[in-house]
Amino acid sequence: MARFIFSLQNILNMKEKLEDQAKNDYSRANMRLQEAEEELEKLSERKLQAEEILKNKMLARLDVEEIRMRENNIEILKMYIRQQKLVVKQREKEVEVAREHLNEAMKERKTYEKLREKAFEEFKVEENKKEQKEVDELVSYRYGTGMNEQ
Repeated sequence: MARFIFSLQNILNMKEKLEDQAKNDYSRANMRLQEAEEELEKLSERKLQAEEILKNKMLARLDVEEIRMRENNIEILKMYIRQQKLVVKQREKEVEVAREHLNEAMKERKTYEKLREKAFEEFKVEENKKEQKEVDELVSYRYGTGMNEQ
């Protein structure tokens, strides 16, 4: 039996590599999103702590300078949080783009795998035809030589 050779195997291999790359990109984008979300969470916690300290300072004794400093710290943290929310949104967009690229790469790979499967089925049909022809020729030869001997 002849060996099956898929003429588009190089393209299929390339599509598999592109899919692997897209998976890696998607994974990296997800990690970056998680890091951005964690940073946002840390900033929010810091802001809550700063607000609690400010509240305690305001209740304890009236030190206007320290209260202003604490209020400024809270405003700065609010600004960082707004910036970090923008970073998180950007990372979410990056994840979505990476997901779309991955989906496209998977579709392309599957298309070439289906082409390979179809080509292999056609190959098997052709091989069966060849094998059947050889059997028929062998039977005809044996029948023909058997008839000549009688």
